[in-house]
Formats: sequence, C-alpha cells, structure tokens
Amino acid sequence: MKQVLKIKFVDFWNGFHSTENYFFNLLSLNYEVEISDTPQMLIYSCYGKEYLKYNCTKLFYTAENLRPDFTGCDYAITFDYNNDIRHFRLPLYAIYMDNETSQLQMQRNYTKEEALDIWKSKTKFCCMVVSNGQSKKRLDFFNKLSKYKKVDSGGKVMNNVGGPVKDKMEFIKDYRFVIAYENASNAGYTTEKLIEPFLTNSIPIYWGNPLVTKDFNEASFINLNTSKTEEDLIKEIIAIDNDEQKAVEMLMQPKFLNGIVPNDISKERLSLFFDMVVNESYNKIPVSKTWKNKIHLVKIYFLHVNSIKIFYYAKIKNYFSNLFHAKPSVE
Repeated sequence: MKQVLKIKFVDFWNGFHSTENYFFNLLSLNYEVEISDTPQMLIYSCYGKEYLKYNCTKLFYTAENLRPDFTGCDYAITFDYNNDIRHFRLPLYAIYMDNETSQLQMQRNYTKEEALDIWKSKTKFCCMVVSNGQSKKRLDFFNKLSKYKKVDSGGKVMNNVGGPVKDKMEFIKDYRFVIAYENASNAGYTTEKLIEPFLTNSIPIYWGNPLVTKDFNEASFINLNTSKTEEDLIKEIIAIDNDEQKAVEMLMQPKFLNGIVPNDISKERLSLFFDMVVNESYNKIPVSKTWKNKIHLVKIYFLHVNSIKIFYYAKIKNYFSNLFHAKPSVE
C-alpha cells in the first residue's frame, strides 16, 4: 500500500489543474496523493501570495526567470544551476517533453535522405509566435531579419498573418526557421521556445540561456550566444537558407548534447528529490515556523511598497508627458 501524502498547489497560473499536472502525476507513482487544505507539503509558484497563509513544508516552483528565496520556502524547483541540496533544476522544456512522443522525437536522428525530404517539405521561410511584447531584443531581431525576407508573426505581438494563430505547433511546422528567443537571458533558463521548433523539424534561431549547450547540441540550431553579432547570425541564416547541404547537415544532428535527454533532469532523479522532501518534512521544522520567515515577510513588504511606487511614478510621468505634449484644441 502506498504512503498517503497530503499536498496542495497554490499561486499557479490560470488554468492550472491540481490533479492533472507534471508534479501530481509524478508523485502519484510512489504515493497516495491527496489534495488537502491542511497539507504536509505545499507546492507553490510565483503568481500570488496565498502560500504565506501556510506553515507546513513549502516547495517553490517557477518556470519564470526567478531565483528561489529560502527564507520563504524549504525547497525549490527552478531552472537555475544551483548546487544547494534543497534545489532541483528542472527547466521548463523538460515539462514540455512529458510524453513519449516528444521524447522520441527529440532523440531521433535522421538519415541524409530523411533530412533532405524534411527540408524540401518546408514551404515557408521563418516565423515567430510571441505574446510577450516586453523583449525589445527579440522584436529588434524580427525587424532585422525581415529585411532579408518576410518573417511571419503568428502571435499577439507584431502579428502580420491576420490574427493570432490557434495552434502554434501546426503553424510553425511549415517553416524552415523559427525565432526562438527567450524573454530574458540567464544561465540555465531554457523554456519551451527551443524545443518547439525541434518537435516540428524546423531550425530554431535561439537566444537566451548562455549555457544552453550544456544540454543541447550547438550544431543542431542557430545560436546567437555563439555568434559575434545579430548581423553575423543573419548571415548564417541566409547561408543555410541558400545551401541545401548545410540545412540537411543541421537537421541530421542530434538535438541533445549526447543524443539523449540530460540525466540530471530525469523523472527518476526528481522522484528521489521528492522522496527527500517528504521524508525530511516529518522531522524538519518548516522555514515558515522559524525566524527566517520574518525576514521573508519584510522582503515581501518592501517589494510590495516598491511596486506601488513604480506604478504611481509611471502614472505621474505619463500624466505630465501627456499634459506638456497635448495638442492645442481647434475651435
């Protein structure tokens, strides 16, 4: 009989299901998992502050570009390269591969004939699907590459295909290249943006994680991190676009560094991490019951105050900007 484990998920994104997610499914392999309002272990993310109401063992998870704060959580799962025993590295791309089909596709090696057929089947040049318009670097690159050939934008940002596409994977599968820029650059921060083109046999144009080649084979994609400038990157894209042999050689490359999913992010290792968390929760005083929690609450307070200041500063700046640049009325 499996050991009963009472957990709760809070502060996740809209549409998150407590009993249909990567962590619940994995924990259910070894435990009789119950969703409870009095959990033994709370798993929380970064989209709220409900976690502050609990004083049990807390595990922080984020797919965003954020660091764990061990004055507020006992354990953390993030993309970071962090040697702390309380931390497990799980970049978002690993969760996007949570099915056998995706894993087989990511570990598949094509013959020259197969790669040539793939390249010839691509009827369009390059695309981008973006909903976050805050990354100026990504948008600037889109405009630069568009000077060579039209780049189709199927997201909410810079859309030029008649509106946001309903199915991203269906949209990008016809393109030779896909702009796969992250929202930000940080060591270890690799999201779904890199593997989605791989899964459709398109060539990713990547910028983001400066250590991305610790997981992925740099010969299988176009990486700004190894180019001198974006102009050099565009020259590389143009060269591949006009040289069938170069394109085929890239498509034949294994996608991961050693041809297989990195072992350090495997479900087996994550299961062992969860076992440690569960076992220690019986004997270890949660951080929320220690003096560190007071430090955490102070941090939260000042972050809140600063965010209010920034908000009102922006509103005041915008008000005076509009005031002094207002056009005179025409009688």
